[in-house]
Amino acid sequence: MDFSPDPLHAEIRDAVARVCADFGDDYWLAHDESKEFPWEFYHAIVKGGWLGLTVPEAYGGGGQGVVEAAIVEQTIAASGAGMNGCSSVHIGIFGFEPIIRYGSEDLKRRFLPRLVTGDLHVSFAVTEPDAGTDTTNISTFATKVEGGWSISGKKVWITKAQEAERLMILCRTAPRAANPKKTAGMTLFFAPLDRDRVVVRPIPKLGRNAVDTNELFIDELFVPDEDVIGEVGDGFRTILAGLNAERVISANAAIGIGRAALRRATAYATERKVFGRPIGQNQGIAFPLAEALIKLDAADAMCQKAAWLIDNGLPCAREANAAKFLAAEAGFFAADAALSAHGGYGYGKEFHVERYFREARLMRIAPISQEMVLNYVAEHVLGLPRSY
Repeated sequence: MDFSPDPLHAEIRDAVARVCADFGDDYWLAHDESKEFPWEFYHAIVKGGWLGLTVPEAYGGGGQGVVEAAIVEQTIAASGAGMNGCSSVHIGIFGFEPIIRYGSEDLKRRFLPRLVTGDLHVSFAVTEPDAGTDTTNISTFATKVEGGWSISGKKVWITKAQEAERLMILCRTAPRAANPKKTAGMTLFFAPLDRDRVVVRPIPKLGRNAVDTNELFIDELFVPDEDVIGEVGDGFRTILAGLNAERVISANAAIGIGRAALRRATAYATERKVFGRPIGQNQGIAFPLAEALIKLDAADAMCQKAAWLIDNGLPCAREANAAKFLAAEAGFFAADAALSAHGGYGYGKEFHVERYFREARLMRIAPISQEMVLNYVAEHVLGLPRSY
């Protein structure tokens, strides 16, 4: 790895920051409270050319890698947009890896150019009420019919389903008991979200309220054969194509939230005077903020390493999981320290750190929990017996 400044990366960071500068904390507070999708921000990101960043140039995309996508994600979050900003564009920046790697040429030509122009909204539908992290235990089933497949089942925690035209949906196409390999018999589809066949019900939640989260009830949704992604029965391997990268990019969002919180806390600790001097002069305030910076920088370094490994085609699961774990912890620590530095004002909405706190907490759960990261490292890195 080369840590010398990269002019392209600096250009990306500066350009994204200029876009985000038009959407300050008050914009995100208003959308978080109104629960309205941030269309103005979304269209500004599209206009800037940031959707489809990792899509090959042959389909109109940017042809960049995970390193560059991670820079965009961290810059958006660090602007104060947090997860409201990141989640509104995340799939467009990096969410089509299964289609890029395993989709047919027809599928790529029909949909990748539309992704780049911002015209195509998609939800990723894997999680189910009775399966959770145990993906191999999903029960949503796709039955073969003439010309395609008929899907019925339930999905939960599905982002952007209110706006989506398509679902990248994982289903069973063979019963789990039909094959001794539990990951077999699943297929990934790029399904039309036919609202006559899919009931979309929003889930009230703690934070990131500008972007909807939903449960889906699917009843005989037809998907044509040409909208299968990859091979029938090999869907689990197909979705794995982007999981390590997703963890690294999401980790960068957590770091960005932490940096936004730290920026506000540092400014407040410098300006706020109690007992005749700035509160930042007190080590009880200064030390947690200094520690937050160190934790964020350390997590950032691991994120950069993991992203570099992915882009260079090298094994990266250990580093990607570590990056997600460290970034989620560092982002939440920074948000918590920032809230504490503000005292009672931190609990109010005016200074925005309570919103950062709520969104930073999310990153310890998604896209994978801290406990599941530890399970992975214990089993696959340390060689300990499987615990689940």
